[in-house]
Amino acid sequence: MNIAPIRSEADYQKSLERLEKAMLSRRSDEVEILSVLIEKWEEARFVVAAPSAIEAIKFRMERGGLKPRDLEPYLGSRSRVSEVLNGARPLSIEMIRALNSHLGIPAAPLIKPPAPKRDRIQAPAKPALSKLLSLGVMKARETFPAFIARGFGADAATALLRKTRTGRTNAKTDLGALHGWCAAVQILAAQQSIPQGPDRTKKPTIKQARVLAKLSIHPDGPERVRTALAEMGIAFVVLDHLPGTYLDGAAMCRVSDGVPIIAITRRHDRLDNFWFTLLHEFMHVALHLNKDRTVILDDLEVRGEEDIEYQADRYAQEALIPPEIWKRRNRDDFDLEDLEETAGEAGVHPAIVAGRWQREHNDYRRFAKNVGRGEVRSRAL
Repeated sequence: MNIAPIRSEADYQKSLERLEKAMLSRRSDEVEILSVLIEKWEEARFVVAAPSAIEAIKFRMERGGLKPRDLEPYLGSRSRVSEVLNGARPLSIEMIRALNSHLGIPAAPLIKPPAPKRDRIQAPAKPALSKLLSLGVMKARETFPAFIARGFGADAATALLRKTRTGRTNAKTDLGALHGWCAAVQILAAQQSIPQGPDRTKKPTIKQARVLAKLSIHPDGPERVRTALAEMGIAFVVLDHLPGTYLDGAAMCRVSDGVPIIAITRRHDRLDNFWFTLLHEFMHVALHLNKDRTVILDDLEVRGEEDIEYQADRYAQEALIPPEIWKRRNRDDFDLEDLEETAGEAGVHPAIVAGRWQREHNDYRRFAKNVGRGEVRSRAL
């Protein structure tokens, strides 16, 4: 293996050609030595040396005013360009040569191997993929890894996805579908403009939860939630659950800036479920989201054994119906008149009172017509 130092542009071009042949022939020692020589030549010659292939490409695009479509002659189809820029597809030898020859991007960052991936994103079952497409959040020709990268960012995806499984998710959960739903929430939340006033860094308070609860008395209460949460610095997303996810809602941090997100699935189309889920996730935002816990997922049919779930349940109940009112009003012979009076005193929709009584008395026949069944989706949230 006779390899000489690079002293001229001609030597540089010959080294690139030899590197390509060595990579194709899998001569690892030769590839390693040539890569070092090429990198040293480029460090001395180029002012900017990008630390990764994606950053090198994006730097060249920024300097040259290039759009993703301008890369198609060098990388391939539009979807392939998207996958490369999102970190979902590695560069091939042909891509590296084209980017270096036609756009002048240094070879060193292009040939630099990507950091090893510690987690592999599991693809969901076909029904979940079909649902993502029908909801309009996943593009027709987009691969699932590219979709996940678009939602979380190529670098943050696996780190965040490790935190999505909690003790309150169904054991039969399709983790690929779960990750896909979370990515879709991130994509939709990124489209929302959340005010960045002087109180932007303050945590929401339990007192504000009562403000949300009292919105339930309005016919358009669920629709008012988005505006109220935005004023509190919280993004609000309503997104149907995917097959295999068994979710009622979630609390998470927006990848781009840490803005808290409350997401609701409307899996059970009832007003009582909507308002309890909303307040439960609000309590997670107020009390439990932090830099080490950025995603909390909830199937409220699964008993919450963790302290944070017990706490979110309790505070959500108290925000909807203050404990002093419930203690005085709650009894076995509760009737429709009691239902209306309790709701009026608490300042909430009667469906909330009906659902609370059903859960605590394990009697879902009484007040079955009073929980607001079918009244959430009809509001076109």
